[in-house]
Amino acid sequence: MDSLLIYGAYGYTGRLIAREAVARGGSPAIAGRDGRAVARQADELGVEGRTFDLAAPGLDDQLRPFDAVLNCAGPFVDTAGPLVEACLEANTGYLDITGEFSVFESLRQRDGAARESGVPLLPGVGFDVVPSDCLAGFLHEQLPDADRLALGIKGSSDLSRGTARTLVEQLGTGGVVRRNGRLVQVPTAFRTREVDFGDGPEHAVTIPWGDVVTASHTTGIESIEVYVATPSWATSALSAVDSLEWLLERRPVKGLLKRVVDARLDGPDGRQLATGSAVVWGEVVDEDTGRRACARLRTPNPYALTAESAVTAAERVLEAGDRGLAGFQTPASAFGPEFALELRGTERELVTTPDAADRPPVEPEH
Repeated sequence: MDSLLIYGAYGYTGRLIAREAVARGGSPAIAGRDGRAVARQADELGVEGRTFDLAAPGLDDQLRPFDAVLNCAGPFVDTAGPLVEACLEANTGYLDITGEFSVFESLRQRDGAARESGVPLLPGVGFDVVPSDCLAGFLHEQLPDADRLALGIKGSSDLSRGTARTLVEQLGTGGVVRRNGRLVQVPTAFRTREVDFGDGPEHAVTIPWGDVVTASHTTGIESIEVYVATPSWATSALSAVDSLEWLLERRPVKGLLKRVVDARLDGPDGRQLATGSAVVWGEVVDEDTGRRACARLRTPNPYALTAESAVTAAERVLEAGDRGLAGFQTPASAFGPEFALELRGTERELVTTPDAADRPPVEPEH
């Protein structure tokens, strides 16, 4: 991984990713805007450090020596655009760990330019959206005629500072679903349903997860909703957030919330990284026939999974070189639906098959 640059490597998730890359014997360069943070981390890891701002001229020259850039600097709505444009100029592959649907959509629209340049654009190589994208791809294989997909996420990990800042930025902007091939803005928590994450039905509400873009690219399914497990009482509170849009859109308010995040959060500690877990649930339905398939994917702590999946994806992109990964990709379209099962501690269970809903449970796959 000597030809990999990790941008934003000194944030919580970036640190995990950089340590994972070095632990595998790689020597990635690290970069960011804060020169002291870059120098301190570079000394600690024994790698090259570079300091540059994404708004500065000559960004493509900074990237040209590298075969791929792994962007860990959020909010990605601010960082993905300039890095992608510079990657296209420098013929450098682009990866990131975003979960922001708007970023996925903007990169999807750069597919033609990326193919013309021979550059892979592979966002979402962390917990957002590796397990959910791979589960969507797996379910599509079970029911190729499915025209509706629902995904659900349940986890118990503390948030990193970067994730929390992104959530603050999105407060008051509502939600989004995919309907008949179009992204449709909807109110926050506009729909609820019961989802069985493995311990019986649980309350879940819709969220604007990146799979409304990526799962459609992976599967071709044009109607997609994504849910997150929440206490039933939280639905009203989430819905009320939209009514405060006039307040939350003000910069001083969001600035205050971000300062609180910066003062109080870093990310899960070592115990949580080692013991935390998450479950991704998915269901596909063929509305013409009523046939459906349902599956679950259990994962380790989302941040631990992100460190492993991001580095593994970067390795695959570097190994592929010019062989067929150009253009907009999702984890499952680039590496197949089994990619998630190659990561430590993941386990998949096919709960309902389209041809035999009453078939005995299938042994989990590792």
